[in-house]
Amino acid sequence: MDDVSPVRPGWYNAFRPWTLHGAAVPVAIGGAVAYSGGSFCWWIFLMILLCGFLLQSAANLLNTYGDFVKGTDTVENETRSPELVTGALRPRSVLLAGLMCLALTALCGVVFMWYAGWGVALFGAAGIGGAGLYTVGVSYKYHGLGQIGVFVLMGILMPLGTYYVLAGNLSWEVFLISLPNAFLITAVLSGNEVRDYHEDREAGVGTLSSHFSYEGSLHIYLAQNIAAYPILAALILFGILPWTASLAFLALFDLRAVVANSRLAPANKGNSRLLVPLCFRHNWHFGALLTAGCLIGYYAIAAVI
Repeated sequence: MDDVSPVRPGWYNAFRPWTLHGAAVPVAIGGAVAYSGGSFCWWIFLMILLCGFLLQSAANLLNTYGDFVKGTDTVENETRSPELVTGALRPRSVLLAGLMCLALTALCGVVFMWYAGWGVALFGAAGIGGAGLYTVGVSYKYHGLGQIGVFVLMGILMPLGTYYVLAGNLSWEVFLISLPNAFLITAVLSGNEVRDYHEDREAGVGTLSSHFSYEGSLHIYLAQNIAAYPILAALILFGILPWTASLAFLALFDLRAVVANSRLAPANKGNSRLLVPLCFRHNWHFGALLTAGCLIGYYAIAAVI
């Protein structure tokens, strides 16, 4: 690990603000569909977005804490979350910061229940539980359920929950539209697991990828990145998405970089480290373009009608 450039340990790195798009994209998708149906309130939407950021931050902080107390992160193998192994931050402080993010989310949930009804509590409980128990408590990451959790909680339930708060009901349309992004946000975690494959196996971390060969886990990563596009094409073909959503196909340029990098990752640590940031960029660009395409289409349709 000597070739890995160390990050500066501190609160900024512990919160990892560059990961917040993982929450912004699914919230934006749910909000775009609600906007098209005339069920939209800006201040409620911004509160939902804030809660998404809080949940993502809580997951980042509690993951750092959980991996440290379990002995997974050590000075020898940890270069991306060095806050606790180097003593830059105290474990209790990181734990309390993560719990505070969850508490603020729960507080916002009271407002959402007042606005949309008690059904919001189910989405809130799922989100808080998913963010809080990733490596703490039941630690579902260590049981190979991390990718499944991200797919369901962030990929599906977050846009559905956003729509539910804004519109007061559920929508099959939102569920279907959320699928392409669900695969891409899961691919980010998959890239993380592939990048850390050998270290995780040595530490006994039972991620989903660790149950396959390295080559097999890399194939899963690529499949998740690619899956978004045939699903997107089908949604447009069957009229579930407006044709302007095809704007998201511009992100194929990012997919090309992801595929090219993955071919070099097995033999090059530098390319292995790029598995996650390239996938982050792919997910962000695809989600932003998809949301923009939907809003353009919905606006155009409303203008014609």
